[in-house]
Amino acid sequence: MNVKSIQTLVSEALQEIKTINADEALKMIEDNSCNLIDIRDAHELENTGKVENSVHVPRGMLEIYLDPNSALFQQGVLDQNKEMVLFCAGGVRSALAVKALKNMGYEKISHIGGGFGAISQSKFKIV
Repeated sequence: MNVKSIQTLVSEALQEIKTINADEALKMIEDNSCNLIDIRDAHELENTGKVENSVHVPRGMLEIYLDPNSALFQQGVLDQNKEMVLFCAGGVRSALAVKALKNMGYEKISHIGGGFGAISQSKFKIV
């Protein structure tokens, strides 16, 4: 049995996906050109706060909530024409999540390197 380690999975994902920094993501928010998606667990948001203008989609529900027919798209919470920018606490889960969205057929997708840690050190507002 040849099971890949998490380090291998993340390393492979990072070679296939687009990584942006917190400042680039903030500019995209200001330009209204992306959906900022927080894939952390609910308890993480309770402990550290929510990033202003982000939509919470827990990692375990990502593929369900980002189905084109989901309520988030039908109700206009997410715009399928904008880039999906994902983040987690540190960048590991979001890298794997972007790869999963790529497998679903999404093309305009990226994640924030350094995750919430990098966001909290930037000009993003935490509410």
